[in-house]
Amino acid sequence: STQSTWGTVHLCDPCRHIQQTDTQMTSFIVFETSMGKFEVELYGNHSPRTCRNFQELARRGYYNNTIFHRVIRDFMIQGGDPTATGRGGESIYGPRFEDEIHPQLKHTGAGILSMANAGPNTNGSQFFITLAPTPHLDGKHTIFGRVASGMSTVKRMGNVITDANDRPQEAIRILRAYEDHDKAPPAV
Repeated sequence: STQSTWGTVHLCDPCRHIQQTDTQMTSFIVFETSMGKFEVELYGNHSPRTCRNFQELARRGYYNNTIFHRVIRDFMIQGGDPTATGRGGESIYGPRFEDEIHPQLKHTGAGILSMANAGPNTNGSQFFITLAPTPHLDGKHTIFGRVASGMSTVKRMGNVITDANDRPQEAIRILRAYEDHDKAPPAV
């Protein structure tokens, strides 16, 4: 358990056992949204290509001014599509890239960061963050990080009013996504 602004954290603890052995691969991405700020830690040792894609898209400003286009209460929030349709977005490697399914990583609780996809090996730019355990997604979506801080913001996002298509009635906008260089390891 970890102390934070919302008390003792048990929400992200499912992946606390994952140890990043090579600190060069650990990085943090900050999301400033219309509902507040949260930060994700990337699992670069387990999903290096996925993390590189996410980091680079954030560095390029790809996620800036996009929305979380899909929110399902007690399941997940989804974003990363510049078309806001749930069908758009490309990776830094081209339209799609392969999965990096790691047997140690499971969707065991809230705060797990995974790639959204349309089936095996169809990762692009879209991602989701779990709001509860979602074991039915294990082995189907690349897990590449977790919410490191700001889970209260993510929980609020997960409670917004949505339409019949799970689209928030009021847009949840990603104002800015960027790497937190204060937490990044020093370059060698």
